[in-house]
Amino acid sequence: MSSDPWGRVDETGTVYVRTADGEQVVGSWAAGSPEEALAYFERKYEGLVVEIGLLEKRVQTTDLSAKDAQAAIDHLREQVEAHHAVGDLDALRTRLDKLVQTVEARREERKQQRAKQSDEARKAKEDLVTEAEQLAQSDQWRAAGERLRALVDTWKGLPRLDRKSDDELWHRFSHARSAFSKRRKAHFAQLDAQREEARRTKERLVAEAESLSASTDWGPTAARYRDLMAEWKAAGRAQREHEDDLWNRFRGAQDVFFAARSSVFAERDAEQAENLKLKEELAEEAEKILPVTDLKAARAAFRSVNERWEAIGHVPRDARPKVEGRMHAVERAIQEAEETEWRRTNPEARARAEGLTGQLQAAVDKLKAQIEQARGQGNNAKADKLERELEGRQALLDQALKGLQEFGG
Repeated sequence: MSSDPWGRVDETGTVYVRTADGEQVVGSWAAGSPEEALAYFERKYEGLVVEIGLLEKRVQTTDLSAKDAQAAIDHLREQVEAHHAVGDLDALRTRLDKLVQTVEARREERKQQRAKQSDEARKAKEDLVTEAEQLAQSDQWRAAGERLRALVDTWKGLPRLDRKSDDELWHRFSHARSAFSKRRKAHFAQLDAQREEARRTKERLVAEAESLSASTDWGPTAARYRDLMAEWKAAGRAQREHEDDLWNRFRGAQDVFFAARSSVFAERDAEQAENLKLKEELAEEAEKILPVTDLKAARAAFRSVNERWEAIGHVPRDARPKVEGRMHAVERAIQEAEETEWRRTNPEARARAEGLTGQLQAAVDKLKAQIEQARGQGNNAKADKLERELEGRQALLDQALKGLQEFGG
């Protein structure tokens, strides 16, 4: 009989293994010595140790599913429980039990991870749906369309939820995309209609612009071109393939007219510039009449200048106020001299001025006497009131005296 710490072979060739539950029969051996029998079954044990070690490593380092791991554990457990090996089978059972716990922990961890991923996927899809529903109301057609396409790609990359939740969220997402597409289609259909209307309007404007290009009725035609331009801008844009051609024709017709007008106006401007030079010389001659010392001579000199002035044609519009203002200033100075002379030599006006002055002087003298009397009687309130009235009468008297001086000489 031969034995070791974990097994023995009896005289009949039966091999036993020692376990916590007592000895268990491993098998029979008749082909060699007891030592060979134990060595053979010990190698069986070592093979189980290797397999269990490999399984432990796979569980720890790979994504082996809990189902496959449990199947492998059960297979090894059957081999351990069959007692066809000599060694510490109880230690192998302990390792397998621990491995089961590890697999269960991994299973629970993965379950929680899947739940977390599902929650994250749900939140991500709900966010996509919310954004899509907001974009469905946007008028930024290009940017919103590109963003919606990007959202679809993002959706495809997310894990599926349970069928009910996934279908409900996809329905909302798809509905938002459809609503946006419907609005965009309606917008561009309306835009096409507006551009077609703009094309017809601009063709009419081009036809009129071309018919006016040879006109020599400069003012009204230029005004009409301005109106046509306003109508052009108000019409909006036509289709791209028509817009540039219509604009080139419209602008070309205007250019023909305004080039002809510019040529004519250039000649007119040269003539008016010469007229301005002549009128500035006359204005300088008129200004030498001032100051007026001999009214009769001044009138005659200004009449001569004015007759020559009237014979000269138009000057440039922007220069007209200044040069005409110089002549008007001389004319007003002569008129003021005439009015001053008339007032000075008018006997009726002088008499009226003297009469008014006399009346005001009498009123002032009377008020002064009344004030003195009131002061003498101690009636200061009345005296103060009369003094205020005196101030007004005195001011009128001073003004009348000044006017009367104009009649002196």
